[in-house]
Amino acid sequence: MMKKELGLFLLLAVISAITAAINPAFLSFVNLLNMANLVGLFGVFALGEGLVIITGGIDLSLGSMFALLGVIFIDLLTTYQVPWPFALLLVLMGGLALGGIQGFLITRLKMQPFIVTLCGLLIYRGAARYYTSDSTRGFGYGDEASTLSNIASGNIAGIPNTFIFLTILALILGVLLHRSVYGRWLYAVGKNEEAARFSGINTNLVIATAYVISGGLAGVSTVMFVFYTNSVSPSSFGNFYELYAIAAAVLGGCSLRGGEGSILGIVLGTALLQVLQNLVNILGIPNSLNFAVMGTVILIGVLADQQLQARRRRKAALAGLARTAPRSKESTILQGAASHSAAALPTTTGDQA
Repeated sequence: MMKKELGLFLLLAVISAITAAINPAFLSFVNLLNMANLVGLFGVFALGEGLVIITGGIDLSLGSMFALLGVIFIDLLTTYQVPWPFALLLVLMGGLALGGIQGFLITRLKMQPFIVTLCGLLIYRGAARYYTSDSTRGFGYGDEASTLSNIASGNIAGIPNTFIFLTILALILGVLLHRSVYGRWLYAVGKNEEAARFSGINTNLVIATAYVISGGLAGVSTVMFVFYTNSVSPSSFGNFYELYAIAAAVLGGCSLRGGEGSILGIVLGTALLQVLQNLVNILGIPNSLNFAVMGTVILIGVLADQQLQARRRRKAALAGLARTAPRSKESTILQGAASHSAAALPTTTGDQA
């Protein structure tokens, strides 16, 4: 565990202890399982957002992507009676396709990630509202996809399946990011895309695959959230969920400049957000201030990242001075000795020579 992750874990433990001291019900079995379920739900797409941020990009379209894929998924099951395995596959492919389109626009057409994903936020939400005539879609009283519903919203030995899935996914992405060549490419592209390109890395492919993975995980999260809410309102489903993902990634140590972050940090950041939400509810703060809390968390995370970056630059500069100072002193001594030796030599004229 690195310093950032260790510090975040200690912060999570301290806030949890404070929350439990204010209200002991925080440590109740039911509340802990509910938080574990929410961490699983929000953690899956936060991991995809984290990969995008590591490349130096950002994805603002996740919430609207949930709305569009969600209404399509419910319609496939209820209106068109598509078997749930095919409906699930179509939604996952839809998420991958939307992520691939965004990656293409960013890498091939050289558009800014902020602009591309902001347009995606508007287009996907508008398409979902038009597709449903701005009406809510739900399962009604049928038993459509009961097997998938049990998988997505059930539990094993009391542990929510969403949390188990997040744990497995985090292990897989942890190996991919921290123990593979592709992971090193992600960090290299985020640190300096031009330098990574000159070193032989296909930077366009690396960036595009990050958006594809993010879109695919958004498709998975859509299915889990649909069975969590049992309905989709295209005007509000997934609203501002991209903020949760960005906040979790930033709190987890992902720098918005790119090139930094870890899977463990993103999971801990997601857990910290849920603990903060629980603390807000315990303190009786109105739900209308939830977004204000999220904005404050992101602001504090960015400020802390800037301070850490400035501190590292100062340390690097001091280390560089410390390495060059002895060499400069030594070269000065050698130059003085050389000039002294040259002055001690007898001068000869041409005739004497």
